[in-house]
Amino acid sequence: MLDTMEGMDFDIVIDEFEAMTKDAKRVQEETLKKILEENAEAEYLQNSGLKGKTDLESFKTHFPLVTHKELESYIQRIADGDSSPILTGKPITTISLSSGTTQGKPKYVPFNDELVESTMQIYRTSFAFRNRVYPIGSGKALQFIYSSKQFKTKGGLVAGTATTNVFRSAQFKSTMRAMQSLCCSPDEVIFGPDFHQSLYCHLLCGLIFCNEVQYVSSTFAHSIVHAFRTFELVWQELCDDIRCGDLTSQVTVPSIRAAMSKLLKPDPELADLIYSKCSRLSNWYGVIQELFPNAKYIYGIMTGSMEPYVKKLRHYAGDLPLLSADYGSSEGWIGANVNPKLPPELASFAVLPNIGYFEFIPLREMTELSGQDNKSSTLLCVDPKTVGLTEVKVGEEYEIIVTNFAGLYRYRLGDVVKVIGFHNSTPELQFICRRNLLLTVNIDKNTEKDLQLSVEAAAKLLVKETLEVVDFTSHVDFSTDPGHYVIFWEMSGQASDEILRECCNCLDRSFIDAGYVGARKVGAIGALELRVVRRGTFQKILDYYIGLGAAVSQFKTPRCIGPSNSTVLQILCDEVATSYFSTAF
Repeated sequence: MLDTMEGMDFDIVIDEFEAMTKDAKRVQEETLKKILEENAEAEYLQNSGLKGKTDLESFKTHFPLVTHKELESYIQRIADGDSSPILTGKPITTISLSSGTTQGKPKYVPFNDELVESTMQIYRTSFAFRNRVYPIGSGKALQFIYSSKQFKTKGGLVAGTATTNVFRSAQFKSTMRAMQSLCCSPDEVIFGPDFHQSLYCHLLCGLIFCNEVQYVSSTFAHSIVHAFRTFELVWQELCDDIRCGDLTSQVTVPSIRAAMSKLLKPDPELADLIYSKCSRLSNWYGVIQELFPNAKYIYGIMTGSMEPYVKKLRHYAGDLPLLSADYGSSEGWIGANVNPKLPPELASFAVLPNIGYFEFIPLREMTELSGQDNKSSTLLCVDPKTVGLTEVKVGEEYEIIVTNFAGLYRYRLGDVVKVIGFHNSTPELQFICRRNLLLTVNIDKNTEKDLQLSVEAAAKLLVKETLEVVDFTSHVDFSTDPGHYVIFWEMSGQASDEILRECCNCLDRSFIDAGYVGARKVGAIGALELRVVRRGTFQKILDYYIGLGAAVSQFKTPRCIGPSNSTVLQILCDEVATSYFSTAF
């Protein structure tokens, strides 16, 4: 799929990025003007009263801040086949689906060639900076990438996840060629209909070309961790396949079997070498480094909801550096990682000022508003005032507003970021959390990051029993009075009741939000509950989302299970092995 060829001068890519970011304000003004001019005939713009104006003040006056809810009817008309200019001047011919793990169901998002091109620009930019620090040779990349099924909407538009739409584009293939990233696996594996069979064959292809692998990657860190958790279970079977030159009968998809037959030849010497390496590893520490001796780094999104997997990924990586991939969403990209030496925990992303128009709502100007029944909460802004890309301040936190070339105008992305510096005149952002992922019973407000820190603190108590948390999520249970937090844990083995009670208390104490602590002390929030689920529970959740059409490349474990995710909540509840209530307060 990804052929190697010359044709990309990375010094030029960096020079262009440097020039653009030195004059980010002007580039932003030109980008907004271009977006509004190209889409002037669209119904959404015609109805705005903008009347052809392209200046910033007119734009902000005539366009309100919106969420997906306000645009849903327009997008649905496009999906249903209305080819008139609705959100964009040129017709939208492709629809992207979000992962669906945040709200419980995928969202339709407009997708066009301009989004593909901005994706490629992000890829080229980050690779240029990455390759300057960690140059790769003319080898291959072990990429755990997967394509979900595309389908036709009611109106005949092609629909698929954002990653699938990108992977199937001609621009993706040509960009990967220019980046000298020849994938170990053939197209039939990447686009295979069965994730488990594709994963097995990705691993097998990596082993066949183990001395040529220059780096290991996937869209998300979760996919790499999942791949090597699977490797722990099937490594002997993989060795048998290599030794005999015959693919296991567990792989049944004809197209995958045919493609793998061209690569798989009997190689007892390689099988013995892999067997020997795996046999002498201690708890699989450094397995990636051991299997792929010429690999330079491991690459994927490792921030936000992926940060909990970094510890395990570092365990598998050994001494190989972990490089966090770029910052974006189903709606489009934001910034590139141009500081590849930074560890994932400190990763930042320089905003590319020509791929969209960006505004920021200062978080300190927001106020927390809860639903009347206190069962839903979001961070909204009273009379929100936005600042421009070059007007943000270092150390401040903001919610991002996006206007792009695919029909989103002043769109609230839902992400909270922190400005940690500037690259020339464009800000470098750190992802903090999703704005609407909140645990709340009444006056308490705990974010995804707060949950992650709480779990990390409690998980340290498992070290004495050489156990780890495989995955986790949360839920607010209002069936009790008062309501209380429920934390679901899947663990690598069985811990004693004593340790798990300590973990439960630690989880409770580690939520340090003043509203939570105060409410717990007076009994306005019930005791936190830790529910330990059986091994394989989170695999069932992954399988559920795949069954809905989600791509593994885009999957993120939902960290807070709300009412709209009733099926996932039922899966978790059905798999509870033991539960504990906190006595911390």
